[in-house]
Amino acid sequence: MKSDITITSGRAQLAVEIHGAGNPVVLLHAGVADRRMWRPLLQRIGAKHQMIAYDRRGFGGTRAEPEDFSSVADLMAVMDHFATGAPAILIGCSQGGRVAIDAALRHPSRVKALVLIGPAVSGAPPATYDVETRSLMDALEVAEAAGDLDRANVIEAHIWLDGPLQREGRVGGATRRLFLDMNGLALQSPLVGSDLDSEAAFDRLGEITVPTLLVCGAFDMPHIQDRCQHMAQVIPNAALHMDSAAAHLPSVEHPTELALMVSSFIARLP
Repeated sequence: MKSDITITSGRAQLAVEIHGAGNPVVLLHAGVADRRMWRPLLQRIGAKHQMIAYDRRGFGGTRAEPEDFSSVADLMAVMDHFATGAPAILIGCSQGGRVAIDAALRHPSRVKALVLIGPAVSGAPPATYDVETRSLMDALEVAEAAGDLDRANVIEAHIWLDGPLQREGRVGGATRRLFLDMNGLALQSPLVGSDLDSEAAFDRLGEITVPTLLVCGAFDMPHIQDRCQHMAQVIPNAALHMDSAAAHLPSVEHPTELALMVSSFIARLP
């Protein structure tokens, strides 16, 4: 069963989607998407767990007045609404992974396990790019500076959906249309304020003790692949899975395979 609600956090009304019942699993979307990137996963796993996905400020159906805010505090507001006494499993992709990591370090008793998909990490070393990727990033910067959001959206689809070293249009059809719609809304979103979660997590990854599943696409940015390899080595209870045919968003490219992997990981938790 699916339901939609809004949860207040500061001056934001967070759009939240819930599937199923049971122990809470909270899903945190990428910075080029919104909660719709998780719907195949929600539908496949919601029969056994309470799957909770929400749009962060500046994305999807969430509405927020400008103010400085904390993404972790917003996450806690969502978790508090579903307070069952049980810690939650956090599933985060890209920027959503950063929020999940920050929450696990700041509120360890609230987190049972992590699934991190191509995660960003606060305080990570600056990215370095090969020639092809640098060219795409430069073109994106030019489009953004010119206010050409449609062009920026198309370039970001190449970078994050296809993979920067893959041919443009590798992923097409409904999946590409979904990406362009989700990211298009994010690009057009009015400013919502500054995220105050600035404490570096990269050098504290070894403090994460909960079971952690890392997932990375082989077509993703090379520095993100390197980061995932590093995280698998320094997080004590981590395992890494490489998706050999996905870029930055395996949940929209291979939802069935990811759902099976996540279900298996959850089933093995203590």
